[in-house]
Amino acid sequence: ASCVQYRVVVRDVKTLQILQLYTCLDQVQYIEWSSDSLFILCAMYKRGIVQVWSLEQPDWHCKIDEGSAGLVASCWSPDGRHILNTTEFHLRITVWSLCTKSVSYIKYPKACQQGIAFTKDGRYMAVAERRDCKDFVSIFVCSDWQLLRHFDTETQDLFGIEWAPNSCVLAVWDTCLEYKILLYSLDGRLLSTYRAYEWSLGVKSIAWSPSSQFLAIGSYDEKVRILNHVTWKKITEFEHPATIANTKTIVYKEVEKSPSVETERLSFTPTRALASSLFSTQSKYDVSQVPVSLQYIKPVADRANPKMGIGMLAFSPDNCFLATKNDNIPNAVWIWDIQKLKLFVVLEQLCAIQSFQWDPRQPRLAVCTGNSKVYLWSPAGCVSVQVPMEGDFQIISLSWHSSGDSIVLLSKDNFCVCYLEREEV
Repeated sequence: ASCVQYRVVVRDVKTLQILQLYTCLDQVQYIEWSSDSLFILCAMYKRGIVQVWSLEQPDWHCKIDEGSAGLVASCWSPDGRHILNTTEFHLRITVWSLCTKSVSYIKYPKACQQGIAFTKDGRYMAVAERRDCKDFVSIFVCSDWQLLRHFDTETQDLFGIEWAPNSCVLAVWDTCLEYKILLYSLDGRLLSTYRAYEWSLGVKSIAWSPSSQFLAIGSYDEKVRILNHVTWKKITEFEHPATIANTKTIVYKEVEKSPSVETERLSFTPTRALASSLFSTQSKYDVSQVPVSLQYIKPVADRANPKMGIGMLAFSPDNCFLATKNDNIPNAVWIWDIQKLKLFVVLEQLCAIQSFQWDPRQPRLAVCTGNSKVYLWSPAGCVSVQVPMEGDFQIISLSWHSSGDSIVLLSKDNFCVCYLEREEV
C-alpha cells in the first residue's frame, strides 16, 4: 500500500497492478496494515481522524474521530481488530475495538521514543507511563485490556521499552544523559541493572537477538556492548575505530567506474530508463588491503543530538551476524560474527549510510546510501545494483518483503520494487 496525499493505493506485490483505491478525508500522514492484512489504517493527525478500510469488503469502512483531544500516534494491536490512538500532549491512549465498538482508556502514557511495546506472541502490551514526576510501566493483557502488572522503574527519564522476542523479558532504558538499562520479568520483577559508565552520554540504540540470548546496546562512546541472557552481564564489547588493522577482517570498498557501453555498438536506440541506467556512473566493490583508514567525522560538541555513537543496530534472522553503524564514521557498515564475537566485514561506501535491513529469511543485508543504487551483502560477497529509473531516484529507505523475494526502495517522491531471483538449491 502507498499513499499520495489523500488517496491510498493498494497494489499486487508481484505485478504492481492496482487492486484497490481508497479516498480519505484529508492528507494521510501514516498507514499501517493489520497483522492479517485484511484491514489498512490511515491516520490523519492534523484532523485527529483515523480511517480504516477493508480489503475483503471495499464498501465497508470505519472512521474514528478523537475530536478536541487530538491525535499524535496510531497503531494496530497484534490481533488486528483493535486500534490504539495516542491523544495530544500524551493525555491518554484510547483503545478502539472494530468488533464490539467498545472503547478502553489508558491514562498517563509517557511521551518518549518507544513508549508502547507488544510481545511477539501478541498476548501482552507494555506501556511506559509518567505520573507525579516518576516513571512507571504497566503491562496489559491484550485479549481484554485488563491491567496485569504496574510497577515503577528506577529511571531518571525513561526513553524506551522493548520486549525480548521470547516475551519473557522487558528491556527499559534511560535517557542518554544517564547510562542505564533495566531488565524486568513479565511479573514486574527487576532481573538486572546494567551501567557501563557514568557522567557521559549513554545509550543510543538497542537490539535483541532473534533467539533472545543477546541484548546489544549501542552507546555514544562508539561501542556496542553485548549482554547474555543468563547473568545479564557483559560478555564482550565491539569498538568502532577509524583504522581497521586486523588482517582477518575483510574490507569491501565501493569504487566508481565509468560506463563501458558505447552507443554506436548498440543495435537499438535505448529507452530513457535504460539509457539512464546504462550511462550513469556504475560502482563495484574492491577488497581493500588492511590496514584501512575510514573517513572519520568529529562531532560538533556544542549542538544537541550530536552525530556520534552507534545509531543503528540489527541482528541477522539466524543470529549469526550483527550489523552496526557508527555515526562518527557515516560511510561504513560493520558486520560482526556473533558466533566468534569478532569483526567479520566492513563495507566502506562512497556516501553516508541512510538505512540497512536484513533479509527476514537468510543472512543477506540490503544497504542504501541516498543515491540510485542498492547494495547487498551476504557471506558469499557483496554487490552494487543500479536501479533503472528515469531521473534522479535517491533511495533514502528500504523494506524487505516477508518472503525475502523483493525489496521496496523509497525515495522522497517515488518508490520502486526490486525483485530477487531465488537460487535453485
